[in-house]
Amino acid sequence: MTVPVAEHIRCSRTHLLAELGEARRRTDTLFDLIGPARLTERPIGERHPFLFYLGHLEAFDWNLLHGRFDRPRGPLPFDRLFAFGIDPLDGNVDAPHDWPEPGEIHAYNRVTRSALDAALPKALDAERFSGDDPHANTAFLVHAAIEHRLMHAETMAYMLYRSAVPRRIGRAPVSGVREAGGPSSLHIPAGKATLGIARSSLRGFAWDNEHDTSVVDVPAFEIGRCKVSNGEYLRFVEAGGYEDASLWTAEGWHWRERADVRHPAFWQRIDGRWHVRTPAEWIPLPADWPVYVSHSEASAYARWAGATLPSEAQWHRAAFGTPDGGERPMPWGDAAPDASRGLFDFNAWTPGSVDAHPAGDSAFGVRGLVGNGWEWTSTPFAPFEGFRAHAFYPGYSADFFDGRHFVLKGASPRTAARFLRRSFRNWYQANYPYVFAGFRCARSR
Repeated sequence: MTVPVAEHIRCSRTHLLAELGEARRRTDTLFDLIGPARLTERPIGERHPFLFYLGHLEAFDWNLLHGRFDRPRGPLPFDRLFAFGIDPLDGNVDAPHDWPEPGEIHAYNRVTRSALDAALPKALDAERFSGDDPHANTAFLVHAAIEHRLMHAETMAYMLYRSAVPRRIGRAPVSGVREAGGPSSLHIPAGKATLGIARSSLRGFAWDNEHDTSVVDVPAFEIGRCKVSNGEYLRFVEAGGYEDASLWTAEGWHWRERADVRHPAFWQRIDGRWHVRTPAEWIPLPADWPVYVSHSEASAYARWAGATLPSEAQWHRAAFGTPDGGERPMPWGDAAPDASRGLFDFNAWTPGSVDAHPAGDSAFGVRGLVGNGWEWTSTPFAPFEGFRAHAFYPGYSADFFDGRHFVLKGASPRTAARFLRRSFRNWYQANYPYVFAGFRCARSR
């Protein structure tokens, strides 16, 4: 007897193609927001210009999916040109291409999207009752295409934050108020943390680095009830944290000196007052928002505070563990994520108070674990035992198992809800300061 493909994976083709259409709408809207005049802008040296992503999303979908059906069109030069992006470890890199005109890319996108749309329904219907390995199933690949596109929707969002568009000086947002007497850190008793998801699980799509499960014994520790806020981080800046080499790793200090980093990339001092960057404004620094920094900056702050960043296992234990030794699928329990639990799923362009959304608290009372900013961990991005690269994208994770990328958990305001699954792992290099990523501190007991 064959094992059926997961219900999540073998859902109706109508529903799956609607999800793909919604993901396309999301990125199409972003390109409309960027506008033709800014497509050639390259706001971040470690990334290609916006123009690359205009072609990359459709090229990725085509390269991923065209082998699943009789090809309705032949190969095109842009299939290869836009196949892969970049992630340099040593800062800016030269853009090697004379990029095509936007009109040429739009024409390529129309042809490619039309060809996929003509072929996908038939390919999905042909496999609906197949007992094939779901990791080689067309529906599985469509889910991969959707998630890839939504990941880049977040990439383009933080690139927009770095755009050279003129920014007006805005007004300070209404400040949140912390609960009176709320503890700054919480005790998490010793227990187990289950990382990853079983390869045999029929619960739905997962990337290769999410497999297989790993059960870790986690000794008792303390963890910040909330993410570190701008106001808390400001004390580190004013105390000379960016001038004290003893707080930084050797690589982090080298980056800080080479790039002359003296404050978070999202901050700017204007007329003697700290402001924070948004896509259209500089607003007076909201003290209660989470600070967004690189892993190197977060680690230096934690050392200054006499703490560390939590490990991936500690973060899991604080987020999903329970006092009775059980584990939850979400920090608050079994209910599906909604707007009461956190700030995610493209619901805002800026974060909110680190103390908001008590309905998203974990069983231990840890707040803000889902949304409002990814969270750096101290754990280098590495495979779980039993890791096997997906044949359709063998370098997706394996290319970054280099000890220089670190695991992030949680989500940001510009993260799609489908990435809130417990097993999902994000990762970035330590000296990359542009992501919507914050942190909280941990201390061993």
